[in-house]
Formats: sequence, C-alpha cells, structure tokens
Amino acid sequence: MALQSGDVGTAIRLYREFLRSYPDAAEIRSNLGAALVQDGQFAGAIAEYNIALQQLPNNPRVRMNLALAYYKLGRLPEAVEHLEVLHKTQPLELNPALLLADCMLETNQPAKAVEVLAPLHEEFPDDHAVVYVLGMALMKDNRIREAQVLLDRILSDGESAEAAFLLGQNELQRNDLVAAAGHLARAVQLDPKMPWAHTLYGQALKAAGKMEEAAVQFDEELKVNPYDFTANTEIALLLLQDGKPNEALSHIAMALQVRPNDPGALYQRASIHLTQGLTEQALQELEQLIRDYPSFSEAHAALARVYYKLKRTADGDRETAEARRVREEAQKQLEEKLNSPAVGKP
Repeated sequence: MALQSGDVGTAIRLYREFLRSYPDAAEIRSNLGAALVQDGQFAGAIAEYNIALQQLPNNPRVRMNLALAYYKLGRLPEAVEHLEVLHKTQPLELNPALLLADCMLETNQPAKAVEVLAPLHEEFPDDHAVVYVLGMALMKDNRIREAQVLLDRILSDGESAEAAFLLGQNELQRNDLVAAAGHLARAVQLDPKMPWAHTLYGQALKAAGKMEEAAVQFDEELKVNPYDFTANTEIALLLLQDGKPNEALSHIAMALQVRPNDPGALYQRASIHLTQGLTEQALQELEQLIRDYPSFSEAHAALARVYYKLKRTADGDRETAEARRVREEAQKQLEEKLNSPAVGKP
C-alpha cells in the first residue's frame, strides 16, 4: 500500500522488516527491488533481484526487472545476458525484444538488433515501436533500401519525432549535413527526450564544424541517457581539450560501462592517463590495446611516443614502423575496394 501510494521510503523499510523474518520470500524480495528502483537505488535493486532470481529462476517478471535495473545502470552486457534468456523463451514478447534490440544498438551491434526484430515485424507489422527500432537498426547496418521501406511507412503516418530522426539518420549517412541537421533539429524539437536524437544531431553539427552547438547536444543527450556511449566519448574529448582530464575520465568510465571492450574508448582512457602523468598505467593499457587490436594504428603511434618518453628508443622505433605499416595496409585495402568493379553495382 505504501508503494502504491508513492511512499517509497516506507515501502522499502516495511519490505526489509518482513524479509528479516521471511528471507526466502522471493516475490517480496522482488517487490523490494522494484521499490529500490523507484528510489533510484539501482545497485541495491540488482542485489535483491539476483537473490529473488536464484529462488525463482524461471520467473520472467523477476528476470525482466533485473535486466531493466542493469539497463538503467548502464551495465548493458549484463542486461543483454538476461534479455537473451527472456527472448529465447518468449520470442514474440515485445518488451524484452525491444529492450534487447535497444541494447544491441547501444553496443554497436545493429545486425544483431535486426536479427531480433525481423521476426517480430513479420508478426506485428503495424507495431510502431518495432517498425521504428528495426528501421534504425537497418539504417545503422547500412541496409538502406530495406530501411527506406520502413521509413516510408512511418512517414505515411504524418510528421513525428521518429520520422524526423530516421530522415536525419539517412541524410547523415549520405553526408548531407545540412539536411541531416534540419531533420534532427526537428526531431529533438518534437520530442526532447527521444533517445539518441541529441547525439545524432550533435554528430551532424560536429561534422559541419559547429563544435559549441554540438557540445550542447551531447550534454542534452546525457540528461536523457547518462550512459549514451557516443555522447560520453565526445564530451570526454572536449573536456580533455579544455584541460579537464579528471572530468573526461569519468565520462570514459561511463562509456566503457556500456562497451567494455571498445578500442576507441580504451584508447581515450590511455590518452587521458598519459595527460595526467600516469605513464606506466598508460603504457600497460596501450600494450594491451595493441595485443587485442593489432591493426589500431593510432594505438601503435601513441605507444611509440610513450616508449620514447621512457627512453626505450628501440621499442619506440618498432611501434613507429608498425603504425606506418598498418596505415599503409589500410590505405591499400581502401584503394582496392574503391577500384573494385563491384563497387557501385546495385
């Protein structure tokens, strides 16, 4: 009753009092988790949901609540783990599938998002949320023609933030920055809390050289979603340029919570540590980075600079040569691709 009336503090106190006497009451523990989420205590909610799930491993509501708590805390790999279980056992349930697809997009896996949503679109062809997220996933996966079919369907329903966003995304991929910015400005005007819209608008503004306006949009995105990967990495870069490495590092930590193995974010973290004078830490991070991503030329070049700073000239020369070799190989592959007779064919 306290929870239903909005008295969350009292609800938490009473649930905990009950669980001291009946610690195995999994449903009540799940209710405590829900109350903690409402109070913004996501870490505490996760602990309670995990205990409840051990007692009720086949309860979809508890697992979905746990996934949502991980999602809201920006711990997307853990959210995905539970959402995949739900999607496998309930493949036509919309909520876990949409949230799973959202996580796939946030972690830069658009092809997997398409894989999740395509069967749902066949089952629910008129569901607006499915059409929109699937269209976004297809666009990010460069399947433009398929995305256009869904975009046309959304446009046929009249002007909306979703339609403006997808139009902007399409124009940004075509590198028409003026048109993209216009559509995305309209999207955030129609729905200021629309996920990803401020970030994409910021990217369009940044590409057009409007850095201050772009920074405003990245900040606006973080008000909607504090764990947006792109907004955090972009803001971190700007903060580092402004001589604020500690603040930049906090944003990179948020980004790595979403994509723990992203090479770009790991490189930014090492660069910040180097700026802070933490040379040995940056050295270890860069050495690990090139082991995991040997074709990352910027990481080789940065590692070379660290070696030179440490008077390890031979190691620095080796990494300089490796950075050059990787760049030349990438350029060669690009030229071969551009000269391929298949390029430009439908």
